[in-house]
Amino acid sequence: MADLSASSHPRIDPAVVSDALLGKWKTERLESRRLAADPRLHTIPGQSMSDHRERALEQLSILVEAGAIQRAFPAAVGGSDNHGGNIAAFQELVLADPSLQIKSGVQWGLFGAAILHLGTAKHHERWLPDVISLQTPGAFAMTEIGHGSDVASIGTTATYDPETEEFEIHTPFAGAWKDYLGNAALHGRAAVVFAQLITRGVNHGVHAFYVPIRTPEGEMLPGVGSEDDGVKGGLNGIDNGRLHFTRVRVPRDNLLNRYGDVAADGTYSSEIDSPGRRFFTMIGTLVQGRVSLDGSAVRAMQAALGIAIRYGSERRQFPGASGRETVLLDYGLHQRRLIPRLAQTYAMQFADERLLTVFDEVFSGAKDTDENREDLETLAAAFKPLSTWAALDTLQEAREACGGAGFIAKNRIVGLRADLDIYVTFEGDNNVLLQLVGKRLLSDYAAQFKNADRAALARAAASQIGNRVSRFGLRVVGQSIADFGQVARSIESMRSPQAQRQLLADRVQTMIGEIALALRDATKGIPKDDRRARAIANENAFNAQQYKLIEAARAHGELLQWEAFTDALEKITDAGSRQVLTWLRDLFGLGIIERNAAWYLTAGRISPHRAESVTAYVDRLISRLRPHALDLIEPFGLTPELLRAEIATGIEAERQQEAHDYVEAQRAAGTWPVHEKELRRRQQEAERRAAGQAKAS
Repeated sequence: MADLSASSHPRIDPAVVSDALLGKWKTERLESRRLAADPRLHTIPGQSMSDHRERALEQLSILVEAGAIQRAFPAAVGGSDNHGGNIAAFQELVLADPSLQIKSGVQWGLFGAAILHLGTAKHHERWLPDVISLQTPGAFAMTEIGHGSDVASIGTTATYDPETEEFEIHTPFAGAWKDYLGNAALHGRAAVVFAQLITRGVNHGVHAFYVPIRTPEGEMLPGVGSEDDGVKGGLNGIDNGRLHFTRVRVPRDNLLNRYGDVAADGTYSSEIDSPGRRFFTMIGTLVQGRVSLDGSAVRAMQAALGIAIRYGSERRQFPGASGRETVLLDYGLHQRRLIPRLAQTYAMQFADERLLTVFDEVFSGAKDTDENREDLETLAAAFKPLSTWAALDTLQEAREACGGAGFIAKNRIVGLRADLDIYVTFEGDNNVLLQLVGKRLLSDYAAQFKNADRAALARAAASQIGNRVSRFGLRVVGQSIADFGQVARSIESMRSPQAQRQLLADRVQTMIGEIALALRDATKGIPKDDRRARAIANENAFNAQQYKLIEAARAHGELLQWEAFTDALEKITDAGSRQVLTWLRDLFGLGIIERNAAWYLTAGRISPHRAESVTAYVDRLISRLRPHALDLIEPFGLTPELLRAEIATGIEAERQQEAHDYVEAQRAAGTWPVHEKELRRRQQEAERRAAGQAKAS
């Protein structure tokens, strides 16, 4: 492609941008896309639940035959220890059938991964070969009816009996029943069950156990009960159900004992002394589910935009000044609906690559440090909520942007929307995850001001990054705007990445500072020895600040996405691609500021004139990016086999051209009827001419 650095009309090089989006695991992604193009793996709209379930199970066998699921497992059991490549490939399967994707995630990403990461070599050798080959379909029995995201409080118990050297797995009440489990209703033969480990009268917290649940013929084993969750809002190819256990006994060796073990006499031991740290270490090994969902949601966004933008570039509605109907994407509102979401999708894809890189560093052992594990957990907890919410928003907007055509099942959007609905509560409710991010931000903030008094905290909250803001000249420019009200002048500084970053970071840091100050004041005046009163005050204060904390966590996630986009830009050398993607990055960053203009105004970070200038420049960027809309969806690599939406095949352009050609042919032949309005116009014109002639004579 020619160098467009000096051109006023830059264009992207799709190959360059595609490589940037595919990232480090390009090979694995492309391999998985070729597999996802196989018709045997595709959703059949309208298929009955029972048929879909059996098809999904058969599809897992196809994945096994293709060697598509072994990547993350150890070489000793036939794998390749390729953790990042495994997740990258998994994310692409959403394009085939989300039910297939999630069912495979249950089998190998949850059930198999729990054995891998929580078990030891003896467990790997004993169970993983049959898990990998699908000889043992399994369930991941963590979630309970009564303790959804609160895993530490689950009611299922595993009580050790030293006389028989067995654990007794028991769900003592209905709220302790395991629920929403894939493979539980029909196909699972075993489950990794999370339960409170009790030995010698002491509860050592949640541990995982390998528990057989069905015979090879599909009969429930004694003491194990199952119920079918039935029809769901989506993902009906997965046999979700409940499991409950009535004093089911399993051998002592069935404890997945990487982080905690029980000797034959009932003595408990662990290399991690702290029960809390031990719990979070065990749960942290299962973070890959959140990593998987983040990129999968982004892929669904790409599909929705690929369909809607192609359709919007061809579908015509309402005559314009030329007399011909206008293409939908030429309407300013239509551009506002889709192009900012296109910018968001790019940012989230680059952020997912950053998340996947940290994940691979930890699980490959290359950088498996406590700090990196904590960063991984925080990144996953920040990105998964933002991307899954954005996926639902984008799918809904794309559906509406395609009108009635978007509601037809064969055009994919409504099916993806239904299937991805559950992603926002898979692997942890989104708001709970963002609360974890907020707590991490508060911890980091507290560490910076460990010995500070209240006055120091107040000053920090009031002017969190005042010096840094001034250093980039934003306050000076802001005053100029207030004085002169010049939109062109006001936006100049906002175009710099430094300015955008400072405004995005300022919001996070200021909100966290204000929350920290409020929490610190909660126990003011309460004696230090009155622990109960102080605990209640702290709890009440935290609840009062919870909404703000989640908003701060969301802002932090958006900042990290913006940074990931900016880092990716630095690696692109093609001038045209870099220019267009810079506009797209600016649209993402300024779009965040525009959506949160109320905060920036009330916090005194921008003037009203500057807020107006942000909206004006966002509109300008959208208009500037309109000619590149089709180019920007091409790097997604969504071939017809992957997209499978009739309205994205060019059929609408053919229909529009057929209609246009028909009308033009009728006009050329003189057989096109005169419209009543045109006839009246001609009559009025003739009457005016006649009146003029009469007056002249």
